[in-house]
Amino acid sequence: MRFGVAVYPGSNCDYDTYRVIRDVLKEDVQLIDYRSTDIEHYDCIILPGGFSFGDYLRPGTLASHTPLTGAIKDFADRGGFVIGICNGFQILTEAHLLPGALMPNIHGKFVCRHQYLRVENADTPFTNQCEEGQILKIPIAHHDGNYFVDEDTLRKMEDNGQIILRYCDEFGNITEEANPNGSIRNIAGVSNEKKNVFGLMPHPERASESILGTEDGLYILRSILEHHS
Repeated sequence: MRFGVAVYPGSNCDYDTYRVIRDVLKEDVQLIDYRSTDIEHYDCIILPGGFSFGDYLRPGTLASHTPLTGAIKDFADRGGFVIGICNGFQILTEAHLLPGALMPNIHGKFVCRHQYLRVENADTPFTNQCEEGQILKIPIAHHDGNYFVDEDTLRKMEDNGQIILRYCDEFGNITEEANPNGSIRNIAGVSNEKKNVFGLMPHPERASESILGTEDGLYILRSILEHHS
């Protein structure tokens, strides 16, 4: 499978993501400059975490107007697979590839810790190696991870199975205390209607080797490989 990892000025998880795909998954991967539009030969494009363009205006706003993001929109419209991690999730919402918006954390602080997540939909290209209700432990690191979407859109997303991950406690309970940023209904990851675009605040690339304390991120990364095979 051919992966492309987007690189914007201020990306800082691009090489982490690149290394995991190359050295852990043993898949073909290349870095893609934000000025490039030549992406048709990829099977999946990952928008990594970081602070693209210094988070000026709003996180992801400036990156959403780059040539690369424009090409990614066309790529996704044609059914290409796209994953946005943390800042990548913010870029995808700003580019209207995913519904909703990411706002500052409700407590106004940057949060960086391991976080439990509950898989809400295991029937997607990004979670097919999981079981519905499975609890994953994957790190988060963000200041603007407070996901919001209006009630009508949220209802449609729920009905369509677009809520993929929710923040939970170690037992899978969806509680206010387990919500690290104030996201509506504890939402940690969503997809588009066609299920080929996925955005999540947690960092699966930081949970892909035992030395890091958890390999649960591989459930997500290996799911897209299984779907493509």
